[in-house]
Amino acid sequence: MHPILAEWRRLGAYLAAWALVGGLVAGQLVLAAPFGWVEALSFAVPLALLFGFSGLGAFWVCQAAPLRRTVLLRSLGTQLLAALLSGALWLAAARGWAAALERLDVFPGLGAKQLEAAPLLLGLGVALFLLTSALHYLLMAVGASQEAERRALEFEVASREAELRALRAQIHPHFLFNSLNSINALIASKPEEARRLCVGLADFLRRSLTVGSRETIPLTEELDLAEQLFSIEKVRFGERLSHVVVADDAARACPVPPLVLQPLVENAVTHGVAQMLDGGEIRIEAERRGEELRISIANPRDVESPGRKGTGIGLQNVKRRLFALHGNAAEVRVVPGDSSFRVELRLPSGR
Repeated sequence: MHPILAEWRRLGAYLAAWALVGGLVAGQLVLAAPFGWVEALSFAVPLALLFGFSGLGAFWVCQAAPLRRTVLLRSLGTQLLAALLSGALWLAAARGWAAALERLDVFPGLGAKQLEAAPLLLGLGVALFLLTSALHYLLMAVGASQEAERRALEFEVASREAELRALRAQIHPHFLFNSLNSINALIASKPEEARRLCVGLADFLRRSLTVGSRETIPLTEELDLAEQLFSIEKVRFGERLSHVVVADDAARACPVPPLVLQPLVENAVTHGVAQMLDGGEIRIEAERRGEELRISIANPRDVESPGRKGTGIGLQNVKRRLFALHGNAAEVRVVPGDSSFRVELRLPSGR
């Protein structure tokens, strides 16, 4: 469908522009031929509107003769031929319109005046068609640009969704690797606790798979998952592991990516509490500041302990997921201390 005919507002603006063109043509007739203003306007404005409708055909001429370097001369020749044909047809329509007005005895002698102005009308018809073609080439270029932007945006969205799916897919293998190591450590010495850990792990995975398919979840659900993860880890660590969660209602209502805290809690347990002889406390704090949600996860650490060498998958996963969702509006900071280790998240509150 013609882009101008696609919306009534565009068509109205288009016809208004041609009415204005009719006024300009009337001015030329007054200056170059013995026309009065009233008869010039009565003669030229309807002709301009008729030319505006017929000029819509330039859209298909432009599509058949695109402005490409390899066929530029042929396209220009096609446009010139179409302009001459359109000018001749407009001149014939002008002659018929002048004869009709003269026959109705509205403007006696208008036919003779039209014949005198015929060369001017033919030249204006050719020029107006070429201008109309230029307008259509511009519309086609704008449309092509918008289509290219739409396709680029669709590709960007598809690429981002594919990256997020890949990042979410990394979470469970990484978590299972750590959990299976914990179960393996308990099987021989504490089989009952190993069984409890398997049950808790199955329940946690069932719930995480449910929320993992969503793009975001309220922070309160994410904190509930963290609580469930702590209960699993406490089967192995017992009283050596404790935790505190501090989050106000405004923060709990903010949307976050599902399972964004899981890798950080795992790291806090594996590389923090597990390396402390007496264990320690993991502290999660969340607050909303204006349009920003801030979350921190802190754990104790023993700087003299050789510790476990991690792969860095968990922290990098969190960084990449937040960047994919929020770009530079999100930030992940790592704050190591002499006796503690803290990860700070900053992301839009979404409200």
